[in-house]
Amino acid sequence: MKVLALILALLCSYSAFADVLPAWQAAGGHDDSHLGQVWDTRAERWLEPSQLVDLLAEQPRVIVGERHDHPDHHALQLWLLEQLRARREQGALVMEMLQPSQQSRVDALQGALLPADAELNERLDWQPGWDWKLYGPLVRWGLAVPQRLLAANLDRDQLMTLYRDPQTQVLGYSAAVRQQLEQIIVDSHCGLIEPAQVAPMLSIQHARDVRMAEILAQAPAPALLISGAYHARRDLGVPLHWQSAWGPQPVVVLLSEVGTALSGRDQSDYIWLAPSLPEQDYCEQMRQGRED
Repeated sequence: MKVLALILALLCSYSAFADVLPAWQAAGGHDDSHLGQVWDTRAERWLEPSQLVDLLAEQPRVIVGERHDHPDHHALQLWLLEQLRARREQGALVMEMLQPSQQSRVDALQGALLPADAELNERLDWQPGWDWKLYGPLVRWGLAVPQRLLAANLDRDQLMTLYRDPQTQVLGYSAAVRQQLEQIIVDSHCGLIEPAQVAPMLSIQHARDVRMAEILAQAPAPALLISGAYHARRDLGVPLHWQSAWGPQPVVVLLSEVGTALSGRDQSDYIWLAPSLPEQDYCEQMRQGRED
């Protein structure tokens, strides 16, 4: 009985520790009662982070969709990876932020003693469009812990080929989904792109999602893909291109912010709330950039 009591005490203490999240960096919404909690879109109930970890630890494939510039999203990703590792080995970390041309560089560093950031950036040929301050800890974790850190994006020359000669048909989209993605492309560029640019951009979006699905399917399990939220969404992104021969659909976790509307299970399995960042008028910044 004493041994059983000790085991139960250890389990309880571990569960309590697992709910201690990284210190928040964004300032908004700290008074929200659901900050840090997870909305289960199927059961329609709130979960504690440790409950999410328990559920994900049983899954061979997970997609975590982020807002790229949100520091708390990246801190939660690293926390989640560490918590999952405490329950089982991690087969692969798959990242949208890495390109195929970088894979050999990544492989050469896998499991090795890693240099300081400046040298590591050079050896990885890290792309400056991805803020190293946000992604560096995740990359270092991926090089040190799982079997593989895998590139999930396309190379620039592949993207440019698609842009110059877009596919006339992109498979896997209904008319409604295609229309929604086209509108997202227009809105994300603040309506400042020419109509003729929409089809090439949709072709690129499609090709990137297909590649992410393929890499995630081939990755040593359990595997976790980090991508932008639109790539992660069940109704628009990678899951649309998942083939039944690859096994069960990946579980989708969308990182969000307090104060935003909760989407349904058509988009994700879970929604994890972080604090909100200050609102920025990206469109005004884009317009000013064009004028300069």
